[in-house]
Amino acid sequence: MRVINLFLFTCFIILGSFENGYTQQTQSKVYKTQKNVAIGGNDVVAYFTQNDAVRGSQKHTVLYRGVDYWFSNLENKNKFKASPTSFLPEYGGYCAFAMAMKNAKVPSDPNTFKLHDGKLYLFFNDYYQGEPFNTIIPWNADEKSMVNNADTNWEKIK
Repeated sequence: MRVINLFLFTCFIILGSFENGYTQQTQSKVYKTQKNVAIGGNDVVAYFTQNDAVRGSQKHTVLYRGVDYWFSNLENKNKFKASPTSFLPEYGGYCAFAMAMKNAKVPSDPNTFKLHDGKLYLFFNDYYQGEPFNTIIPWNADEKSMVNNADTNWEKIK
């Protein structure tokens, strides 16, 4: 337990330094590219149907609440159109761990995800100051409280 607490404290400090570097990109309620494409162009339906991060195509685009969502095929596009909120990632696709720990919109890696209770969570997973940093690890260590914190924080800032 002591190791987990130390890890969480380290993550908390590191995430604090991210906030200033992402302010322009994080003004949106949805994590998107500069070209207005959600989740880096990944197919949000495929997370649920294939349990995989699958690249979508501009050919299968749906504009939803002012943001473009790409899909890998027509079937997934139609599933999304029929029930978009069933497939949207939590916290607008920003890092779930950062939302829980810092009440902050930190970019996520669309390849680092988790399905939990029928919801899609995305996480930051990259190098920070030369060291690998994957926020799904501390999230998994205390998922219940992380979800509660992130849900509360998202309501405050969305």
